[in-house]
Amino acid sequence: MGLLGRMLGTMYPDSDVVPLSAAEVREALLAVDTPDVPYRVRKANPAEKADLVGEWMVDTTYFDERMKLRLRIRMHLDPSEREVRTLQEQWTTTRGNMSASRGYSRGMGFTAQRQWAYERGPDGRRQRVETYHLDTRDMRNALRQAALDAGWAWRGLLRL
Repeated sequence: MGLLGRMLGTMYPDSDVVPLSAAEVREALLAVDTPDVPYRVRKANPAEKADLVGEWMVDTTYFDERMKLRLRIRMHLDPSEREVRTLQEQWTTTRGNMSASRGYSRGMGFTAQRQWAYERGPDGRRQRVETYHLDTRDMRNALRQAALDAGWAWRGLLRL
């Protein structure tokens, strides 16, 4: 694996894992979409040029700034090479009192944000409690692990 492969997050399964069929890998990736996760995994539209798509849309206020984020991972299953070829794209829009910005990225980028508040605990002492958590790596890591557990490689690309 070259430098670009490492930068794009290419990973290979352990050598002792028996590879599953393409249909079983598709089902394993779709099974990542459970009711307790904030993202969705679905079959791709023909215009998306992929087999499956993982999407995460966030619209939140973070430190007096409104942020909209859309993360999309397009996945193409290649049965001959036994690999899931992926393209990760991220769009962000941020609006504050006096500023606004928009961004687009393609590749292995991520967004991570956390907010905490102080509350009184059961013993009456102040304690820090997490009130907001966003980490876009959660979706990518879950999808990648499903592919690796199925015996397929996860290959990041800059275009499908």
